[in-house]
Amino acid sequence: MRLQSTDMQNTVRHAIRPGLATLVAFLFSAVPVPAAFAQGAAGAPTTNSAAAPNTLTAEEKSGGWKLLFDGKTTEGWRGFHADTFPAQGWSIQDGAIRRASPVQGQTGGGGGDIITTGTYGSFELALDWKLSVGGNSGVKYLVAEQPDRKGRSGVSYEMQILDDENHPDAKAGMNGNRKTGALYDLIAPATPSARPAGEWNHSRVIVQGRRVEHWLNGQRIVQFEIGSPQMKALISNSKYKDIKGFGEAATGHILLQDHGDEVSFRNIKVRALPGGAKP
Repeated sequence: MRLQSTDMQNTVRHAIRPGLATLVAFLFSAVPVPAAFAQGAAGAPTTNSAAAPNTLTAEEKSGGWKLLFDGKTTEGWRGFHADTFPAQGWSIQDGAIRRASPVQGQTGGGGGDIITTGTYGSFELALDWKLSVGGNSGVKYLVAEQPDRKGRSGVSYEMQILDDENHPDAKAGMNGNRKTGALYDLIAPATPSARPAGEWNHSRVIVQGRRVEHWLNGQRIVQFEIGSPQMKALISNSKYKDIKGFGEAATGHILLQDHGDEVSFRNIKVRALPGGAKP
């Protein structure tokens, strides 16, 4: 629904309860989803306190959604460039995959990035995440495990997860392209929509062919086209400029980043979209 009349908008704003103001403001400012994404964006799951975490509703099942995390085990996940889930750093706690904070004064203890055992091409990903104060993490997608790079950190497109208020990386990069929800070091989020550190956020990533969108807490904040002249120009001026083949993979793993800070993920769900293999 899009209201065109300024008088009507003002009337509604004054009539509603203050607690609904944020929702109405979003309806007035929401950008319509392009036709190419109509199927990919419809019916996406949202964080619902009335529903059990890490489960699928009947509607989600009929819509093709699959759980990537059952809330209890590490099934479906492994370390980057590893055959098994990390023995340290990551754990399952309170229905979430959690990267624990390092112990003050100690070094090491990280498990490295973790990735899905499956790979995905055209898909929609939905997940909840919660970050510690001053924390840094990210969700990467279309991640390939190049045989010539044996490290524990994957390289690909990344939806940034950051405590913008307390982490210095929020002020690095260019024009906010390292803030929460950004296509890291490439495209800044269109609007700030992250909740404070310690609160759960809901993110979505839609990849449909060459078109990509990032959503955060109900707002679309990034959109781009893989391989477009604009993206090539952005990459050539980024930290990825010397990485051969960066961003060219048509399919790949979904990755949760170990940046050494405490972060939790839950309600991780995916569904295939037209143009890609089924999850």
